[in-house]
Amino acid sequence: MENPSNVQDVANLYLQIATENFKQLKASAEKAISQIKDDARLNWAPGEESNSIAVIVKHVSGNMISRWTDFLTTDGEKPGRNRDEEFEGTLSSREELLAVWNRGWGVFLRTLSELKGEDLLRTVYIKQKPHSVLEAIERQMSHYSSHVGQIIYLAKMIQGDEWQTLSIPKRKKA
Repeated sequence: MENPSNVQDVANLYLQIATENFKQLKASAEKAISQIKDDARLNWAPGEESNSIAVIVKHVSGNMISRWTDFLTTDGEKPGRNRDEEFEGTLSSREELLAVWNRGWGVFLRTLSELKGEDLLRTVYIKQKPHSVLEAIERQMSHYSSHVGQIIYLAKMIQGDEWQTLSIPKRKKA
């Protein structure tokens, strides 16, 4: 949509752009995770109060499932969610980690794809506080971006000199 001509077109364009940005976040995290060849390193954390990639994946997935299941009709903080458990290192393999990751992203991206422009100003609840759908999407963009940044930074720390940049590499002196 090159030049949206009305509010509805702008709203639909926003959803399209937001969806693409979320997909890019997902892909960036997956590229970082794929560089770590030793599955045990996915559970490495730089300190006792820090989270590993596996823990962050578990938390993001738990958040996505809670927030985006029945998104328009129920509170985003589901009664059955055990947020504290998300911060326990229980994922032992790459396969398990990716299954948890993809489950959360599946719920989230499916729900996002079902939204229409006219939904953006509807009210949804997160922890019993009202948000417009637009606010809820932006809230999650900020939340997920910060955690993807953590995943990338942890992967870079783990890989050290073997890290392959995910963006434009720094200039090297000849």
